Amino acid sequence: MTDEKHPIDMKSRSGQWQIVERQINRDIASGALAPGSRLPTESEIMERFKVGRHSVRRAIAELASAGKVRVEQGRGTFVEEHSVITYNIARRTRFRKNLLEQGRVPSGQPVSESEIVAPPGIAAALKLPEGAKVYMIARRGFADDVPISLSHSYHPVERFPNMHLRRRAGESVTSIYAAFGIPDYVRQSTMILTRRAIGDEAQLLAQSPQQPVLVVQKTDVDMEGRPIAYSETVWAGERVQFSIDNEPEDRAATPAKGQDDE
Repeated sequence: MTDEKHPIDMKSRSGQWQIVERQINRDIASGALAPGSRLPTESEIMERFKVGRHSVRRAIAELASAGKVRVEQGRGTFVEEHSVITYNIARRTRFRKNLLEQGRVPSGQPVSESEIVAPPGIAAALKLPEGAKVYMIARRGFADDVPISLSHSYHPVERFPNMHLRRRAGESVTSIYAAFGIPDYVRQSTMILTRRAIGDEAQLLAQSPQQPVLVVQKTDVDMEGRPIAYSETVWAGERVQFSIDNEPEDRAATPAKGQDDE
């Protein structure tokens, strides 16, 4: 991080946080702070600019809102990497395959699992009777250790007993389906919308609450057309873009064993 002084800035009537924000912006633009690198600590920034903690936090908040940095709780503040992931949505969409094909390292992290009565909309998507139970499984998805997605998936308890425990143990969706006699599955429907992050979504995605998220709602079916899963996945809007592949059915390949769904 450079330490050059900018007299015009220092003599301006701008607030102290604006001086900090502009200089860090310059360091990012010049490459002094490289994409993916960690910013100095709050104390180090306070010492460099001779400002208070409030000014530093306001500057970081503005940079995060602009998509220049991301704040990861417990790790620090990092310069955002602007190489956007192109996530392909097709009849057979697999999280791992999508990322591996772009040279990214995919990983997942369980957030929570619970057994609930299916809400009306989810019961309708899964064609379940009123009162039927589903596993609600929440997971975070990462690309090169950077969080990019937060998914909530719903699977019928009767058809997939103990699926939530198998997912927490790290077993992939594809292998679990195979164990229940479903060697292949496809996406039946997809809806994409955009909105602001709600609840703890921004924190879990390590992005500013002011940045938009992309929400993908989908239903998967087995090869006989029976719904097996419904999910809603929230994606970091600054890190992911989608492409839609309308490939003919005879071109679609059977998914490789162990490739996980989103």
